Parts: sequence; structure tokens; C-alpha cells
Amino acid sequence: MAKRLLVTYALWALGGPVGLHHIYLGRDSHALLWMLTLGGFGVGWLWEFWRLPGWVARANDTREPQPRGPEPPALSPTRFFSQVLVGIYFGLVALIGLSSLAGFYLLALPLAVGLGVHVVSSVGDQTSDLRSTLAAAFLTSPIFYGRALAILPISLTASVTAQQCRGYKACRGTSETLRSRLYHLGLAYLAFTAPLAYCALSNSAATAGYVAHITGTVLARLSFFPSLGSFLEQLLFLPYRAWRLLTEGAGFGAGSFQEWEKVYEFVQSFQSERQLLAYKVLGLRDGAPVEEIHKSYRDLVKLWHPDHNQHRAEEAERRFIEVQAAYESLVQPRKAKPT
Repeated sequence: MAKRLLVTYALWALGGPVGLHHIYLGRDSHALLWMLTLGGFGVGWLWEFWRLPGWVARANDTREPQPRGPEPPALSPTRFFSQVLVGIYFGLVALIGLSSLAGFYLLALPLAVGLGVHVVSSVGDQTSDLRSTLAAAFLTSPIFYGRALAILPISLTASVTAQQCRGYKACRGTSETLRSRLYHLGLAYLAFTAPLAYCALSNSAATAGYVAHITGTVLARLSFFPSLGSFLEQLLFLPYRAWRLLTEGAGFGAGSFQEWEKVYEFVQSFQSERQLLAYKVLGLRDGAPVEEIHKSYRDLVKLWHPDHNQHRAEEAERRFIEVQAAYESLVQPRKAKPT
């Protein structure tokens, strides 16, 4: 049946982040990737708006496919970067849901990262050798055994191997039915989400604590960039705030969900400590008015400007950055937090 461009755009707009338009066009690998990453973390979904006409034309092309030569597809930096990113993403999901398993760093982690890399390799008309990709991941994992940092080198090694073994998919004589395709996509999605669901529901305290620790570490690293840190914070907790609005008064706050309240409380306390530190850097009392913040900022910027402190340039630069970061964190308008 011929595919319609208008229908494709409608599916892209209504269910693009979960890959509905890719299912419609028969691009199951791409659909699975979008289901697991919510449309390539939103960026890929928006970017592919301009590529839909070409995909529709390709799906409606009924000509006999021409045999391809032995040369591999052209090297794509975008595909390679996506392989690394999704490999890291799959590794983090495995770290949250499966890290309690024996031999996690030797078995589960490289398997998850390698599969994430291969999912990206299989998007479109290309693919790679799954065995070689997994072999590279498994051979790299013992070098960084026991370290969460292992996710990055494993993903890089698997991605390089996948690029070296890239090729075109074999032409299929018959296509699967829609029911069969949805069945396989559903199984793959359950395999990805089941460990996370089990960990979140059966061991909510540990999972919430882990998420709180990671979130605090990321926000602490961004202390010198208050605007970016605030944006990331709002983005990370947008699903939580939406859940609070939807379930307030509905009785869904008991049980395991109470553990996730602690994550939000942790971030709120983290913000309070960061604000107190900002007042201290500017030499002000807690809750000082805006006029005093402006005045102290101007005085300290003049005092610690690197051009006025050539004899202690390193210290001046550090203090100058601290003053700027403290000032931005205090004067930046913030949205009210739900109670």
C-alpha cells in the first residue's frame, strides 16, 4: 500500500518521539531507536522533519532493488556520534537497573552498550556485524572493570568496530506483517524497560538515592554555569512535576513513589546550599535585597578583575569567576517550586 506524505507528517507530529511514522514507513530499527530514546532525546525527532519526503519516496519505490557493490556505505560522523551516545545511554540504563547482578561489568554492561551501538548501526538501509561489535565491547570491559567510567571507552570501541564492519542490509523477498513487526518491537521495548521498572518498583530507595547522587554531581559540576545548571535541573524534573500535578489528591503518593519525593527534596536542599554559598561569596547576609547584591557584585568585580591583579592572576581569575557565578545564581529569576 502506498505511503502518504500527509499521513507521515501527522504521525510524526502526534507520535514522532515514539517512532509511529517510522513504523508506518516500515523502518522498524529506526522506530525501536526512537521508542527507547524518545525520538533521539528530542533532537533527532525535530531534525528529521526535513527528511520525511525522501523516506516516503523510498518506501513507495516499487522498482527491483539494484545489487550493491562490495564497497561499504560512506562513513557518517553523525551515525558514529549517535552510536557512541546511545551506547552510553544503554550503559547508564543497565547501570541503574542491573548493577546488582554478579559479573555486571563483564557481562551485562558490555552487552547493553554493544546492543545500543548496534541499534543505531541498523537504522535505515545500513547495518553492521553484531558479533564483532559485541566482541569489541566484551574485550574492552575487563580493562575498566568495576568503574562506571567504563561505559565511555566500551561505547567508543564498539562504535569504531561497528563503523569498520558497516555494510548494507540484505534485500528481503517478503515483508513481515504489521502484527509480527509490532510483536518484535514490543519484545525489544520490554527487554529494555523491564530492568528499570523492576529496580524502580522493588528497590525504590536505592534507585532514588542513585539518581539523587548522579543529579547532585551533575549540578555541582555546572556550578560555574548557573543558567545551564538551572535549565538542566528544570528539564530533569519536568516529568516529576507533571506527575505531581496529575496525581495530587489522587492517593498515588504512597508506597514506592514516596522514595522519589526524596530526590526532589535533595535537589531543593542542594539549591538552598548553593544559594547560601553565593551570598557568602558576595559577602552578604542571607536574603539580602537586590540592591545590595548589585552593589557587592560591582565592588568585587572591580577588586578581582584579572587586569587589576597581574601579580596574582591565577587567584584573581578564580575569584572573578566565583563572583560572577554567585551573582547569576542570585539574580536569575526562578520559577516557583510545587509544594
